[in-house]
Amino acid sequence: MNAEHAERYDHDPCVVGVDFGTLSGRAVVVRVGDGAELGTAEHVYAHAVLDRELPDGTPLPPDWALQVPADYLDVLRHAVPEALVRAGVRADQVIGIGTDFTACTVLPVLADGTPLCELPDLTGRPHAYVKLWKHHAAQAQADRITALAAERKEPWLERYGGRISSEWEFAKALQVLEEDPEIYHRTERWLEAADWIVWRLCGTYVRNACTAGYKGQFQDGGYPSPGYLAALNPDFATFVTGKLEHRIGQLGELAGRLTAEAAAWTGLPEGIAVCVGNVDAHVTAPAATAVEPGRMVAIMGTSTCHVMSSDRQGAVPGMCGVVEGGILPGLWGYEAGQSGVGDIFGWFVRTGLTAEYAERAAAAGQTPHEYLTALAAGQQVGEHGLVALDWHSGNRSVLVDHDLSGVLVGLTLSTRPEDIYRALLEATAFGTRTIIEAFETAGVPVRELIIAGGLTRNALLMQIYADVTRRPLSLIASAQGPALGAAMHAAVAAGAYPDIRAAAHAMGKVHRDVYLPDPERAASYDRLYAEYRLLHDHFGRGGNEVMHRLRRIRTAASARTGSL
Repeated sequence: MNAEHAERYDHDPCVVGVDFGTLSGRAVVVRVGDGAELGTAEHVYAHAVLDRELPDGTPLPPDWALQVPADYLDVLRHAVPEALVRAGVRADQVIGIGTDFTACTVLPVLADGTPLCELPDLTGRPHAYVKLWKHHAAQAQADRITALAAERKEPWLERYGGRISSEWEFAKALQVLEEDPEIYHRTERWLEAADWIVWRLCGTYVRNACTAGYKGQFQDGGYPSPGYLAALNPDFATFVTGKLEHRIGQLGELAGRLTAEAAAWTGLPEGIAVCVGNVDAHVTAPAATAVEPGRMVAIMGTSTCHVMSSDRQGAVPGMCGVVEGGILPGLWGYEAGQSGVGDIFGWFVRTGLTAEYAERAAAAGQTPHEYLTALAAGQQVGEHGLVALDWHSGNRSVLVDHDLSGVLVGLTLSTRPEDIYRALLEATAFGTRTIIEAFETAGVPVRELIIAGGLTRNALLMQIYADVTRRPLSLIASAQGPALGAAMHAAVAAGAYPDIRAAAHAMGKVHRDVYLPDPERAASYDRLYAEYRLLHDHFGRGGNEVMHRLRRIRTAASARTGSL
C-alpha cells in the first residue's frame, strides 16, 4: 500500500481472515467497509501432510493422511503479523478475526485442548495425531455406519445422500476405537481442527454449526442415538455424550475474545472479536456473493467442494450433507465434492512427465503444468482418444466410495503426456457435471456456477468446465476466497454488519460469465461424457468390484513387506 492510501485508510476498521488449507495457512487483512484485501501472507506447514511416516519415522499404512497441530499455531505466529505489515494498517484498526479449515479435519485432545500427539508417551502413535480431511483409511467403518443406518432406517441418513463418508467424524473416531483403544479412551474431546484453533485464539471451546451438521451427522437438534452407536460397537455408545457433544455456535457468531497469549502470537489487540469457526468451502460462498438460492460455488484446489444454498430441500444422491442454515441462515445448505482434482494433475506431473518434457518446459520458462496446458490447448475435443475417471483419491460425490480408483481408457503407443493431461482435466469436469445433474434430477435447480480457488488461473481448465457443463462460469474476484469469507464472518461477529448477507453485499465480489460454453465443443463433450458415464456406472454402480479387490490385494502385500 502506498503512502497516500495508508494515510487515507489509517482509521478504517479492518478484520483478519485465516484460511487453514491442506499444505499451508493464509492470512488476509480486509477493510470492513468494502472488502478490499489490503495485505496477505502465507505460511507453509513445517510437517506438510504425514502420509508415509510420523515425524519420528513410524511408518503409516496406505490411505492415511495426518498433520501436526503445532503447524497451525505457526500460521498465527507468522502469517498474521506478516499480513498486517503488508497491509500497512495499525493493529488497533483490527476489530475481529475469523478462521476456516479444511474439513473433516479432526483430532483427539485432553479436556484442556492439549492434542494427544503432544504427550511424550504418544508421539509415536499414529491415532494420536490430527486426521486430515483426506485420511481415507476409515472406509470400512464408514461402510458399517451406512449399512447399519440403512438397516435401522435412521432418518438422518437421507440428509447425506444415503452414504456416510470415511472422511467424517464418526468413521474416523470409530477407526481409532477399533485400532487403538488406548488412544480412544484417553481422548477426552474429539473435535474439529476448525474449533480447536478458535479455542486456542479465545480460550473458549465452541463447536461450529457447519462441521457439526456436515461432518458430525448433527440433524434436527441431535446426533445419532446411543443405541445406534452401541450397535456399531458397544464401546462407542457414549462417543457423543462423552467426547463429542458441546455447545454449537452459529456461523458469524461471536465465539469469544482474543486472549493475551493469542494476541502475542498474532500481533493483534487483545479482546477483539473471535468468530465461530467455519469450513473453507462453505465460508467461500458469501465471499463469492452466492447468497441467493441456486448459486453453486465450486472451490477448486487439491480437491473440489461444491456448495450451494437452496430454498428447496431435496434428496440429492451422494451429498456430503444437507443442513438447514449450514451455509446461510434460512436456506438449506448443500455440500458435494470431488476428492481429487488438483491432486490428480499434480500426481501426473510428478509421475508421468518425461525428462524431455521437463527440459522443454524449463527452456520455455514455464512450469510443467503451464507447458502441458499450452500443448493440450492446441487439441480438438476428443483428439487424444482418451477418457478417464477422476477417482485417484476415491469418489466423494455422488458415489461416496473412497476405495474406488482412477481409470484411463484409450491409451496407444502414440499417446503423449499432453493427451493424458488433457484427459485428466476433462475427467474432473465430467465429475462436476455428474454432481450438477444429480442436483437437477433431485429437483434442486442450479442457477449459476461460480468457480473459486487456485485452479481458476488455468484458462483451459475453466473453458473445459464451461463447455462440459454447458454453463457460463463466473469467477470469484479474490485469490483468497476462504480467507476473505472468514474475514467477512469476523466482521459480522464484531458487529460491523447485522448478518452475513449484508456483509456479502458490501464485501464480496464476483466476475460474472467470464467463460461461456462453445456450442460445437459442448456437443463434442456430450459424446465423451456419455462414455465417462458408462465407465462411471460400470465401476461405481454395476457390481464390478475390481477396484475394491485390487485395494485389498495392495493392503495385504503392504502388510507382508512391512510398510504397514
